[in-house]
Amino acid sequence: MWLINAEHLHNVPGRKTDVADSAWIAQMVEHGLVRPSFVPPPPIRALRDLTRHRRTLVEERTRVVQRLEKVMQDAGIKLTSVASALLTKSGRAMLEALLAGQTDPDILAELARGRLRSKIPALREALAGRFRTEHHGLLVAQMLAHIDFLETAIAELDTSLDKATAPFQAMLKRVCTIPGVSVRTAIMLLAECGADMTVFHTAAHLASWAGICPGNNTSGGKSRTGRTLHGSVALRTALTEAAHAAARTKGTYLAAHHAHIRGRRGQPKAIGATRHDLLIAYWHVVHDNADYADLGPDWAQRRRSSEYRTRRLLHQLEQLGHTVTIGPAT
Repeated sequence: MWLINAEHLHNVPGRKTDVADSAWIAQMVEHGLVRPSFVPPPPIRALRDLTRHRRTLVEERTRVVQRLEKVMQDAGIKLTSVASALLTKSGRAMLEALLAGQTDPDILAELARGRLRSKIPALREALAGRFRTEHHGLLVAQMLAHIDFLETAIAELDTSLDKATAPFQAMLKRVCTIPGVSVRTAIMLLAECGADMTVFHTAAHLASWAGICPGNNTSGGKSRTGRTLHGSVALRTALTEAAHAAARTKGTYLAAHHAHIRGRRGQPKAIGATRHDLLIAYWHVVHDNADYADLGPDWAQRRRSSEYRTRRLLHQLEQLGHTVTIGPAT
């Protein structure tokens, strides 16, 4: 049984019936004009369900936290103007005190912990709001309960993911050697792309399948828009997060390449190119069973150097069957 991309089977408009579609598909297969889509093995499909569900829960938790911040702003509580986040240990203690009916800014500010205690004067001003327990308290209590539920569900999924990825620990360790790729990102790449890179003949085939490369749209000698193709949204999201992390690394090829393209074409194009670099690196790491080998931040300069061009031209001449001896110019 083959899973076929529906876009490859479009018939002439105006002849659409189920029987005609069946005959058309059979004719296309008979002439070898279609090929089966990539379907990962059952363990990878199960892992993909877990990772995508975890991503949904994490996004939902982010949305609930944003709604919680909106309620606090509506109540005049400007806690995030002083603290780095709302749901830290100090912030959670202050929220619990507000739910208990405590509205005195001085008492609430004294609940600060750690380095936040140095900002107690600013906390007193930020906590002097109009928090109403019967209104804001109801909303905050339900949102905190929802956040606790989501955090528990995410923790359970993390435990399941650890068990499901146990056979791939060696491969995940190698993938994590790529700059910007964390353990969770490596698991996402494994779930979306699989562990068998023989399915994709080259790294370019993997990038094309994932839609992480420019499209080709040329007709009559004119090049039209080359927007990227549609691919896995979960894979693109994971690569985007890893690309932003890789762009902040120091002394790496990925950071240098990102900075070079960002200066010429802007941040979005630079992130797109870094996504492509990360996916190419993933293919080589998994296919070759080797750790990531960084090219270095000066790779572009070395590639354009005269020594590199000399070696490349000598290699081309040797492939043509010539023996070349070079020396300094007189």
